[in-house]
Amino acid sequence: GGNMGVAGGAVPTGGEIVLSTERMVTIKEIDPLARYVECEAGVILQTLEDELEKQGLTVPLDLAAKGSCQIGGNVATNAGGIRFLRFGSLHQNVLGLKAVLADGTVLDLMNKLPKDNTGYDLKQLFVGSEGSLGVITDVVLQCPTKMSACNVALLGCESFEGILKTMTMARQHLGEVVSALEFADAEAVHMSLTHTGNPHPLGEDRPQFYLLIETQGSSEDHDMEKLNHFLEAAMEEHVTSGTIAQDQSQAKLLWGVRENITVSFKDFGDKNLKYDVSLGTKEFYQCVEDTQARLDGALGAGKATAVGFGHIGDGNLHLNIITSEPGVVDVVEPWLYEWLTERKGSISAEHGIGLMKRDALKYSKSDAAITAMKGLKNYFDPNNILNPYKVVQA
Repeated sequence: GGNMGVAGGAVPTGGEIVLSTERMVTIKEIDPLARYVECEAGVILQTLEDELEKQGLTVPLDLAAKGSCQIGGNVATNAGGIRFLRFGSLHQNVLGLKAVLADGTVLDLMNKLPKDNTGYDLKQLFVGSEGSLGVITDVVLQCPTKMSACNVALLGCESFEGILKTMTMARQHLGEVVSALEFADAEAVHMSLTHTGNPHPLGEDRPQFYLLIETQGSSEDHDMEKLNHFLEAAMEEHVTSGTIAQDQSQAKLLWGVRENITVSFKDFGDKNLKYDVSLGTKEFYQCVEDTQARLDGALGAGKATAVGFGHIGDGNLHLNIITSEPGVVDVVEPWLYEWLTERKGSISAEHGIGLMKRDALKYSKSDAAITAMKGLKNYFDPNNILNPYKVVQA
């Protein structure tokens, strides 16, 4: 991939040879009628999007790292992102792939059909395997139609309960055109805007919680009418302030508030601990609050800040801890993983396991499941030469 992962999945640990796919950049076929693309693993995600757009299609995946990440790495890590809500995961959108196994066998699973019920769906083993079972060289990806109308709104609420109720209203009023539901707390938005120097999009109002809504449809007038009706209803209920982008430049600014959150953290502390977790929507922000309480109790108030943002539409919280204090990892781990286990959450929503979360896998997978995963690893890679020491300890 493009070495853009954040779980240590592409980091060599013991003198391994690093295999680069950066020269595998051929887009072999785009079929606008069947709506798929066949390409090599090294194609940059943004490049793929640009080429598909010429054919009236789009990639069912959008990431902040789209200018650097490669489609092969995206598939190998089952990358999520902001379009998951509308189009689902790569498990749903990869039609086929080709992988080279540890013994040199080329496993050709280059299916181009959306319906193929012929036994075991072997390609799914490689989606999210992080290169531990084989090296993905080619991908066939199902591609949605590029919608002509896109609208973005940023709303503020004074309570997290208000965010949840507003999100429910958005689904009821906007229905099928909703393409993204993104959340950020006040601290995250403050850091993002401080970093960029951009004015606050909601003027003088400073709500405690924010919900960014994107719609994509085929009729600008129809979608804008629905969005305006929704906003009027929401302002009468739980939304204290809000704005709708009037053009693409304003839409870019609103998305910039969300996308610049992560890069802003370096301005506020020497250390940034990143946790990509998945949990029930009702407990989404409780995770941030409980983490902050634990940090305050262990380190003292003001020594570390827990910040919450993420893809609230699919329950994916990005919990970040910004601090300059030592020993914070020991305060948070394994407490956070145990907290998630008690609530049936996942220790990794979209970033994968890699090396960083390998030993914490037990908090999200049963002993039987881990044993089965190790069995697959030993079958495909008995000598442990493919991305060793990652995902599971063979």
